[in-house]
Amino acid sequence: MESKAMKALPDPPEEDDREEKVYGNVLAELESVDLPLGTTLRSVYDDQPNAHKRFMEKLDARIRNHDREIEKMCNFHHQGFVDAITELLKVRADAEKLMGQVTDTNQRLQEAGREVTAQTEEVIRCRLQQRNMATTVEKLQLCIPVLEMYSKLKEQLESKRYYAALKTMEQLENVYIPRVSKYRFCQIMAETLPKLREEIKEISMSDLKDFLESIRKHSDKIGETAMRQAQQHRTFISAMQKQASLGCTKPLYSLNGRTPTQHNGLHREEGAEEEESEEQVLTAQDLVDFSPVYRCLHIYTVLGDRDSFENYYRKQRKKQARLVLQPQSNMHETVEGYRKYFNQIVGFFVVEDHILHATQGLVTRAFTDELWNMALSKIIAVLRTHSSYCSDPDLVLELKNMIVIFADTLQGYGFTVNRLFDLLFEIRDQYNETLLKKWALVFREIFEQDNYSPIPVETEEEYKSVISRFPFHEAEIEKQPFPKKLPMSQSVPQIYTQVKEFIYASLKFSESLHRSSTEIDDMLRKSTNLLLTRTLSGCLQNLIKKPHIGLTELVQIIINTTHLEQACRYLEDFITNITNVSPETIHTTRLYGLATFKDARHAAEGEIYTKLNQKIDEFIQLADYEWGMSESDGRASGYLMDLINFLRSTFQVFTHLPGKVAQTACMSACKHLASSLLQMLLDPDLKQISLGAIQQFNLDVIQCELFASSEPVPGFQGDTLQLAFIDLRQLLDLFMVWDWSTYLADYGQPTSKYLRVNPSTALALLEKVNRGMKDTSKKNNIFSQFRKNDRDKQKLIETVVKQLRSLVNGMSQHS
Repeated sequence: MESKAMKALPDPPEEDDREEKVYGNVLAELESVDLPLGTTLRSVYDDQPNAHKRFMEKLDARIRNHDREIEKMCNFHHQGFVDAITELLKVRADAEKLMGQVTDTNQRLQEAGREVTAQTEEVIRCRLQQRNMATTVEKLQLCIPVLEMYSKLKEQLESKRYYAALKTMEQLENVYIPRVSKYRFCQIMAETLPKLREEIKEISMSDLKDFLESIRKHSDKIGETAMRQAQQHRTFISAMQKQASLGCTKPLYSLNGRTPTQHNGLHREEGAEEEESEEQVLTAQDLVDFSPVYRCLHIYTVLGDRDSFENYYRKQRKKQARLVLQPQSNMHETVEGYRKYFNQIVGFFVVEDHILHATQGLVTRAFTDELWNMALSKIIAVLRTHSSYCSDPDLVLELKNMIVIFADTLQGYGFTVNRLFDLLFEIRDQYNETLLKKWALVFREIFEQDNYSPIPVETEEEYKSVISRFPFHEAEIEKQPFPKKLPMSQSVPQIYTQVKEFIYASLKFSESLHRSSTEIDDMLRKSTNLLLTRTLSGCLQNLIKKPHIGLTELVQIIINTTHLEQACRYLEDFITNITNVSPETIHTTRLYGLATFKDARHAAEGEIYTKLNQKIDEFIQLADYEWGMSESDGRASGYLMDLINFLRSTFQVFTHLPGKVAQTACMSACKHLASSLLQMLLDPDLKQISLGAIQQFNLDVIQCELFASSEPVPGFQGDTLQLAFIDLRQLLDLFMVWDWSTYLADYGQPTSKYLRVNPSTALALLEKVNRGMKDTSKKNNIFSQFRKNDRDKQKLIETVVKQLRSLVNGMSQHS
């Protein structure tokens, strides 16, 4: 109905044309197989209403047109088609026959190709294996060098060629392993190499520690070898210098008529040098294997850790230096203690010097200098301390020689040693002190063994033997026939010889100190002055003070010192001949022997005076006066006569003394005797004295005056010696004459007869006499005629006592 309604409403002509065109386009699009149908069909349904119907009509019309065209084409080709079918049917039989032949041929071909296929597959498999093998060979060719290098690395590690092993590791890491890095064994290998490096590092460090321990043990031997070579060099140079100076008229030094050649002749030294030259000269490399240091240094350099190695090495060497510089507590007791100490130090620095020159920067000159300066300060402190303990001059001399060789050895390696030679001057003072102590014992022994009597010489040979040891020249004694006696005792030539030996010993220390002859001369003179002014002077002073040294010995000591004083100029010449330095040089030190022997002589003289006085006191103590005797014995006391005889014999011994000494001793003895006698009268314990005792005392004083007037020692003028007893004489005359009126009247006048009598002395003695008279009067009171005389005398004494007291009081007030 809908289609009928549409037919009933015909479309306008324009609209029909437009629809025709649209549907034509749609059909064309449908016929096109390339365009999508969805869009085309959507345009049909999206169009006007009933568009679907009209489209279907158009589509049916188009189909019918195509059917008609197909039918026309089929009709046109139908006969040909029939002919083709007919021909095809004819061919069908042939085709089946051919099909059978083909099938048969195919079966036979399959059977024939099955073997070929099998062989082809085998060929393919072989080709695949061949390709795999070629690939494997190619990869193995890449891996084999890696494995060979790794095997080489293992061999190098086993043979401890660590530096080469590190180079091999470097090649493995940088060249070989990167080529085959995808293989697992290479990854394992790459992971192992750092561990091997650390292992090498630890092993090399262990070797270095062993090396450090080894050189610490071998330092002694290294230092001994180096010091021996230095000493041989010094000996050779010394021998050459001596050989060159053989034509000189006088050697520089002369010890006991021989030139010092270190206790050997020139020919012996040359022979020793020839023997030493035949020996192999050992060096530090010959004694110690330094390869651990080189190896460790190279290893740490390759590993990029050189700085830590250098720091470790230097730190360890500093520690070892401190150990080496620490001496043994008893080092000062033996030469071997010092020698071992020096050998270790020299060995240490010889090793450091070798390391300095054999390596590049492991140690630097600044480091070795710093180490040496530290060591030098310690060495000087140690030697200064231990040398102060040395009491043996031979040991100090050995120490000095070792220090010189020690300094020369290290100086040969470029180290500064000036401070060591400065130290030697300090040790020289210590050496001189030990020499002074040794010679003090020598002098004491000489003095103890001396008989303190002139030297007897029986023959000319004995005389020449003495004067060869001591410069004695005296014309009068030389003219005397044999046998004769020399004025000095045996100790004089012995002392003179020992002083020369001291100069020899002091000279030994001055050798090899690189000092001029002037400086050596000055040192010898100063040390000799110390010997004379301190040691010998002290020994003489002690000798003089010894209790067993009597007056005879003291007289001989004075004579001895006189001759030693005269010999001092010969000691001056002796030192001049040794050092070849003129004594007129402005800086030459003079010997002080003159003052030394003068002081000793003065001390001996004083001791003579003292001993004489002591002997006088001993005789005085033997006095046994009976102070209450009524009258004297008529002769001098026995003790006093013995004393005078002793003085006569003693002063006869003084004939060899200088005149003034003998005169002074005699005057001193007389004065002391007079003073002692006076003190005996004035003794506070002596309460009373009789006039008889005064008379006896006067007889003794008369003997003393007679002794003084007999000129016991020549040289006194007039009654000079008698004046020693003038005080005592005037006092005794006053009491013997009882001339108090004259004394009191002339007191204080220069012409007084009793000018030397002191009022206090007279008063004290008068009081004792007064008490003595009173005691006598009591005993004689049975005689009445005595009482009146005694009373008169008592009154006189009391009057004199009062006047004397007034004089004493006046003197005290005046003073």
